[in-house]
Amino acid sequence: MGLHLADRFEELIRRASTVLPPDVERKLKEAAAAEGDTPAGATLRQMLDNANQASVGSTPICQDTGTPIFYVDYGPDYRQKQISDAIKAAAAAATARYYLRPNAVHPLTGKNSGNNVGDGFPYIHFHERDEPGLKVRLMLKGGGSENVGAQYRLPDSKLKAGRDLDGIRRCVIDAVFQAQGKGCAPGAIGVGVGGDRGSSFVESKEQLFRPLDDKNPDATLAELEGRLYKELNELGIGPMGFGGKTTVLGVKIGLRHRVPASYFVAVSYVCWAYRRATMTVKGEEVSYA
Repeated sequence: MGLHLADRFEELIRRASTVLPPDVERKLKEAAAAEGDTPAGATLRQMLDNANQASVGSTPICQDTGTPIFYVDYGPDYRQKQISDAIKAAAAAATARYYLRPNAVHPLTGKNSGNNVGDGFPYIHFHERDEPGLKVRLMLKGGGSENVGAQYRLPDSKLKAGRDLDGIRRCVIDAVFQAQGKGCAPGAIGVGVGGDRGSSFVESKEQLFRPLDDKNPDATLAELEGRLYKELNELGIGPMGFGGKTTVLGVKIGLRHRVPASYFVAVSYVCWAYRRATMTVKGEEVSYA
């Protein structure tokens, strides 16, 4: 069963690496049409052409295949070690087939493992559930977009940001403005409010698994997402920082309870090569989305 499961994970990796999610492709097409015959429009059409060629040839959308981040919801018919071993085997196999670039580098020696397997790499978040089977979400998060992520501690006198909705808004706008085109815009913005330093970033990345066209179930956060989407696209940064109407494809915000002394706002950025995919396993049935 271990090898069979590894094959399924390898296919999940291949799909995430080589096929742009439908909601992302649709947003890029809408943005290209809105930009028209401008440098921004030409850049977006180049992105779409690149994604199409990657899908047809089953090759990576971007040469930086990023950090593989797995979120695994597993039932009583699976064990964590079984899943972890299968993911590592799949990562090594996917690297050998060039679906992934070797990206696991030791921080002290600088040595690349050569197969995307190392200490804490790939990153795997496990969530136990009562329902049998597996649901696995995978994101391949590029280093360029990861480098422009930011975290704020409120209140922030420099931004004149207090511990309120406007303070959160000011943090997000500042993070995107500071990123300019360095995160390979247009991308999506995930925001984690509250928690501790670590969990606020975890929350911000979890938000990036949400479809671009969904609506936050919290009415207050839904309104803030809509406002920020409008305001961020008015910054004029545009695709790859060349200017234009399209700086972000979406804004997604989540929150976690915090201690009274701390108020963190974490902002995670994901580039236009928004690589995510989902695998669901029920018995011998497997489906991908």
